[in-house]
Amino acid sequence: MAGLGKRRPPRQRSGVSGLAHKRPSDTRRAYQTDTSDELPDVLEIQGLSHDGRGIARSPAGKTLFVEGALPGERVRVAVHRTRKRYDEAHLRELIEAAPTRVTPPCPYIERCGGCDLQHLELDAQRRHKAVVLSELLARQGVEVDLERIEVLASDDVAYRRRARLGVRVDADGGIHLGFRARRSHRLVSVESCTVLVPELSSLLAPLHQQLASLEAPRQVGHLELLASDGQVTLVIRQLREQPADLARWRAWADERGIAVGVLAGREQVRFEWLVTPPRGLQVTVPSARGPLSLGVGPSDFLQANAQVNQRMIETALDWLGTPRRVDEPLLDLFAGIGNFSLPLAASGYAVSAVEGSPEMTSRLADNAAGADLDVAALQGNLHDEGQVARLLRTHDAEVVVLDPPREGAEALCRALAKSTVSRVLYIACDPATLSRDAAHLLQGGYRLQRVAMADMFVHTSHLESMVLFERQGPSPRQGVRKDG
Repeated sequence: MAGLGKRRPPRQRSGVSGLAHKRPSDTRRAYQTDTSDELPDVLEIQGLSHDGRGIARSPAGKTLFVEGALPGERVRVAVHRTRKRYDEAHLRELIEAAPTRVTPPCPYIERCGGCDLQHLELDAQRRHKAVVLSELLARQGVEVDLERIEVLASDDVAYRRRARLGVRVDADGGIHLGFRARRSHRLVSVESCTVLVPELSSLLAPLHQQLASLEAPRQVGHLELLASDGQVTLVIRQLREQPADLARWRAWADERGIAVGVLAGREQVRFEWLVTPPRGLQVTVPSARGPLSLGVGPSDFLQANAQVNQRMIETALDWLGTPRRVDEPLLDLFAGIGNFSLPLAASGYAVSAVEGSPEMTSRLADNAAGADLDVAALQGNLHDEGQVARLLRTHDAEVVVLDPPREGAEALCRALAKSTVSRVLYIACDPATLSRDAAHLLQGGYRLQRVAMADMFVHTSHLESMVLFERQGPSPRQGVRKDG
C-alpha cells in the first residue's frame, strides 16, 4: 500500500518560548561558532525558502535557514546544524512577528510539525507556492507572470483522505501512534489530526487503544488509512503473523463497519483482506458525462486531496477542450487507475492509457469497462526512452497527458521533444523535476500556454502543478520534406 500517505517530516518544539523548535538529539549536531562570522543577537528574516523556512544572512553573507520564521520578522535563533555553504536553525524567540503570521489550527503543531506552513496565513501560503513554481520555471528560461498562475485549492482543514501512521512500542511498553518528527525517526503520538477527513481523524484514538490491547503490538510496523466513497479502509503492516491479534482486528473492524486488510511478512509480503469492503473501494471523478466511479485497490496510487483532484481533472478538461476532430488520439501516460483517462475519454478523445503497475493497469481496464468507455489500457516502462519513443510513434497521438511520480519523466520528455505530438499536458508533483523536464520540451519547440499551482497538501510547502505546452511551428519530422 505504498501509495497511501507518505509523511512530510514534522517539527518539534523546545521549551524556550511558544515558538521554539527543538531538534531531537539523534539529529542535532553541536554548533561551533565561527568567531569571524558570529551571528547578531537578533536576526531579520529576509525571505522564505522553497521548503518554507525563513532566510537570514550572517554579517559575512552566509545563508541561514530558520524553521518557523517568516519574512519581515525579527527573531533570536539557535543553530542546530552547520554546513559549508549554509547553516540551519530554529526559533528561540520571536521579537517582532510578520503580519502574515497566524495561530496554527493544529494542537500538535509544535510537536508534530508535518504541516510546516500552518503559521503562515492561507493566501500567503498559496502565493509563496506560486512564486516557487515561477522561480523554478524561470531557471529554464520560462518567465511566468504570477497573475497567470491559476490556483487550484480546497478547504484548508479536513481535506486529506489517506494517511500512514507509524507505530512504536517503547521500552516501558507504551504505545505510540502518529507521525514522524521532522528529520527524525522519533514518533509523535497524536489523538486527532486537523487535516485528515473527520472519519479518519476520529479513528486515531480508538486505534491507539486497539494497539494497546494486542498481544504483540511490536509486530505492527505501521497502519494506513483510506477514506473512499462511503468506505473507510485500514491496512495493517504486520511484520510477523499473529493469529490472535488478527482476530482482534476483525472484531474491532466489524464493530465499526471498517474494511481491514493486512500486509503480512518481512521478505515475502502478502496482502489479505480480514474484513472485505462490501461494495469494493470506489472514488468519484468528474466528467462531461457526469460523475464517474473508479475502483481503487489498497495498493493503488490515489491523490490525497479529493477536492483538489477534482479541480485538476476539471482544469485538464477545460484546457484541452473537446477533441479537434472525431476520435482524436490521446495518450495518457502514468495513467494509474484512470483518474484522467476516463474523463478525457468521456469528452470524446480516443484514449490509450499506459501505466507501469500491472495491478493498476488491470484496474484501469476494469474501470473503463464499468463506465462503458473505450479506453485501451496498456502496461509499459515509461522511464525507458527507447520504449516511449516507440510508443509515441505507434500511437501517433496528437495530445499527450502525463502524470509521473516525483522523479519526473525525463526520458519521456526527451522523446516528446523529437515527436509530432502537438500538445502536452504535464501534471507534476515536484516542481523541480517539472522544470528539468520542461527544458527538454522547450528545446524541442514547445511553448508554455497555461500553468496552474495545485495546493494538494494545504499547510505544507509541497505543491503540485499543471502545465500545458503546445508545439510552435512544425514538429521535427514535419519539418523534413520528402521528395519524389
